[in-house]
Amino acid sequence: MSDRKICVGAIAGAFGVRGEVRLKSFCAEPSDIAAYGPLTTEDGGRSFSVTITRPVKNGFAARLGGVGSKEEADALKGVQLYADRDALPDLPDDEFYHSDLIGLTVLDTGGSELGQVINVLNHGASDLLEIRSPALSDTVLLPFTMAVVPTVDLEKGRIIADPPEGVFDDE
Repeated sequence: MSDRKICVGAIAGAFGVRGEVRLKSFCAEPSDIAAYGPLTTEDGGRSFSVTITRPVKNGFAARLGGVGSKEEADALKGVQLYADRDALPDLPDDEFYHSDLIGLTVLDTGGSELGQVINVLNHGASDLLEIRSPALSDTVLLPFTMAVVPTVDLEKGRIIADPPEGVFDDE
C-alpha cells in the first residue's frame, strides 16, 4: 500500500507577492496537511515541503519548498497535492479513505455481484458510492450509510450492500 497516494489538498493560487500560496486542505484536521509531507503532484513529478504561515479565508497561506515568487505560485494554481498513504493516520474501523473504496467489488446481501466502486462523491449530506455495473447502461449512486452498506472488507476487496429496491434496475 506504500505506493498509493491520497489527495490531501490543492493549491488555490498565489497569496501575496513573495511566493506564498493559498492552500486548501482536504484533511479532517486541516492544519495536519503540513505534517504529511513532503507532498507531491499527482504524477509525482514535483515534491514540496509545506510550511503553513497563517490561516486565511477558505484555507491557509503557506510556503512550498522551491516556490519563491508570485509567478511560480500562480503557475501552481489548481495543482492537487498528494501524500503517501502510509504517512496518513490509521482510521477507526468504521471510517475509510475514499481511495481505499475505489475499485472494490460490490455484492448484494445474497452474494451476487452488483458492480465496482469507481468514485466516492460528497455533495454535502453524506458520501455516495458511484458504482459501475456491467448489467446497467449508466452508473448507480449508492448512499454510503450503515443501513445500505453494512460491510466493507478491505482485505477481501469487497463491499456488501443492501441497496433500496429498484436502484440496480435498468430503465
